[in-house]
Amino acid sequence: MTTAVCPGSFDPVTLGHLDVVRRARSMFDRVVVGVARNAGKTPLLDLDTRVALARAALADIDGVEVAPVPGLLVDFCREVGAAAIVKGLRGGADYDAEVPMALMNRHLVGIETIFVTGDPALAHIASSLVKDVARYGGDVSDLVPAPVLPALAGAFGRST
Repeated sequence: MTTAVCPGSFDPVTLGHLDVVRRARSMFDRVVVGVARNAGKTPLLDLDTRVALARAALADIDGVEVAPVPGLLVDFCREVGAAAIVKGLRGGADYDAEVPMALMNRHLVGIETIFVTGDPALAHIASSLVKDVARYGGDVSDLVPAPVLPALAGAFGRST
């Protein structure tokens, strides 16, 4: 059985993330979605909430699991027996940001990163933009899975 890890901060999980996970699942027998802390970001949603939302959003896909990443991604990959890391790319800026991480992960443990080009219909969706729109009361219901909506509303002190 081949396993891949789809890592991210998923703050919040978006329809773009789901697209990448579904396509990773078509290539691998098992996909572990690794919800990580990003030292360069202050999350809106706490880790437990992000894990729970990802689980709810991905519950209908057989062969997909969600787990928190407690430390280095490469250690997590080794722990779950991953053969590869799968990352989605929306464009050149994502590629430029992801390549150094992919090279470092390969340097550390030899694990390869597979880049999946995002669906062009979803390329405008980024968690940071979703949060900005939601922060000011904008409608993000066509950008995120349904379970995310109440979590975003609560994080911004609103009800759904």
